[in-house]
Amino acid sequence: MPKVLVPIAEGFEEIEAICIIDILRRGGIEVIMGSLDARLSVKGAHGVIMQADRPIKGLSADDLDMIVLPGGWGGTKALASDATVQNLLKEMDSKGKNIGAICAAPFALNAAGVLKEGYTCYPGIEEEIEVSGFQGDKHAVVESANVMTSRGPGTAICFGLAIVKKLVGKASYEKVRDGLLAGYCETL
Repeated sequence: MPKVLVPIAEGFEEIEAICIIDILRRGGIEVIMGSLDARLSVKGAHGVIMQADRPIKGLSADDLDMIVLPGGWGGTKALASDATVQNLLKEMDSKGKNIGAICAAPFALNAAGVLKEGYTCYPGIEEEIEVSGFQGDKHAVVESANVMTSRGPGTAICFGLAIVKKLVGKASYEKVRDGLLAGYCETL
């Protein structure tokens, strides 16, 4: 069973985190919700408090198949400035492991130097990113090498489904997609 880390930091975008975690679990993927420190209760951008499974400290790229960062500007800034997250992103990239980010979170990938040319993000965040190749709204999900990015809360279901397809295959993807009535993801 693939294992994915979703680090949540104060100010994370709740829709994105919850959609990603829920869809990956429906697809048969083990998800670790990781906090940046020992406090496991983390407050999102809109006041929703989520309980992380564990702190991310002590995890390495060898423990994971993918790391996926939810957006939310406050959470993204925290992920971009957290040494443990930044080092883990670099380690994942150096081993060719999968990395994902949605909404503002490609900013944190840029901070780690792992964002690839050819990405998408929440409108306006590209102005804060030094990597070229912003794809805008051409696609809900953009893949470039080992990095997958998406636009924001409205594309979170499609992003989660794309991760399921990548990690566990088309059959699981179709089963989850059909169960969610998310056939529209095929056209985005």
